[in-house]
Amino acid sequence: MFLAAVDQTILATATPSIVADLGQLHLSSWIAIGYLLATVATVPIYGWLGDRYGRRNVLVWALGIFCIGSVVGALATNMTELIMGRVIQGLGGGGLMSLSQALIAELIPPRQRAKYQGYFASMFACASIGGPVIGGLVVTHYTWHWLFWANIPLAMIAAWRLLCLTPKTILEHRDKPIDWVGLMVFPALCTLFLYWASVGGQDFQWLSLTSAAYWLLFIVLGVIFYRNQCRHKTPFLPNHLLVDRAIYIPLLTSLLFASCMFALIFFLPIYLQLGLKTNAATSGLLLLPLTGGQIFGALCSGRIMSRTGVPKWIPVIGMSLSSFGFIALGSLPPEPVLIGFLGMLCGIGFGTVMPTTQLVIQTVAGKSNVGTVTALASLSRNLGAATGTALFGVLLYGLLPDFDHNTSIEALRNGPREPVVNAFQTCFYIAAVIAAFAALNAARAPLITLSND
Repeated sequence: MFLAAVDQTILATATPSIVADLGQLHLSSWIAIGYLLATVATVPIYGWLGDRYGRRNVLVWALGIFCIGSVVGALATNMTELIMGRVIQGLGGGGLMSLSQALIAELIPPRQRAKYQGYFASMFACASIGGPVIGGLVVTHYTWHWLFWANIPLAMIAAWRLLCLTPKTILEHRDKPIDWVGLMVFPALCTLFLYWASVGGQDFQWLSLTSAAYWLLFIVLGVIFYRNQCRHKTPFLPNHLLVDRAIYIPLLTSLLFASCMFALIFFLPIYLQLGLKTNAATSGLLLLPLTGGQIFGALCSGRIMSRTGVPKWIPVIGMSLSSFGFIALGSLPPEPVLIGFLGMLCGIGFGTVMPTTQLVIQTVAGKSNVGTVTALASLSRNLGAATGTALFGVLLYGLLPDFDHNTSIEALRNGPREPVVNAFQTCFYIAAVIAAFAALNAARAPLITLSND
């Protein structure tokens, strides 16, 4: 869990240093998007493989792929090679988070599982938001390459501990046919949309023939995917689960929450370094209140669910707090202490979503579908993270004055502060709207009571 989550964000504070070393600022958001997109494509695959061949064994293979990506990233000499390494990391990381949570779901009944999901969400928070802190300290005192090399010993420890587990033989899903069409078309759909959203307005105009060609291809692939979903016996996305309101509403909440959280994690350090002129280490440390808030929200959510067995209203209250925090970030003067406090407020709200979503959908789906539905939760979270990061990047770079492919990080650092601050604060207002939608969507979910069985 730690390895999967930390590499979603650890390069956030290191991004300005990486861009200064490798150039191509306009591709910098793909440092995060490449990793997240690869996890989106592979999470359902790992769910199927884990159900068929045992989650422990598949998890060990995922760790191996993750290590290969780390080596490629550490040896990168340009932005393209770095993004390639991040994609390979994501191909392994897609299995780390979903399979680790599915292993817990096999062993512990839902109501008691609430406490453990709180631990998992806390670890996710520590890694996701601690990543920028670690990244800032490392690039301040060493080089960004060590952010990749450090993964190797951690992965070896994780593999050793996994191999100490007794593998569980799983035969229930082994003979089900695999939806190869969905397996190939769904990642292509995600890639097309995210690429269009990331480079539109820069590499081509929004209302151009190139943009129209992307949308035409997207629509054709979407029709193919939809028809295949309707006809296949075991489709890529399980229709029988996705039609249940108690499952698709929490999944949508998770997608919206992740789009806000990862956009904040990835762009807040850049905001601090460009708008407040802080260094990488300081910008990372200013994310610690966000980490603390998310851990507090996750632990409180787990204990409340464990005692009451009713998770519905927890994310409603939490995402409302996050929306208020974003509004304040967009309205109040950018002072370091204030940003830290408001980050903590947003973090408390974020911390309520992951444990509640995970528990509700696992309870409703039942033990026979634990692997599949856990993979769906990771899929929605990673898709939201990738989409949020891509769209916020487009919005931000579009709002920055005179920004183009040749704009250097030094030019933005040495330029006027006010336009940069205004651009980021506009993005915070957009995030507040998305967080409010997440709260409203969570309120639509049916009331579920967790059992002790």
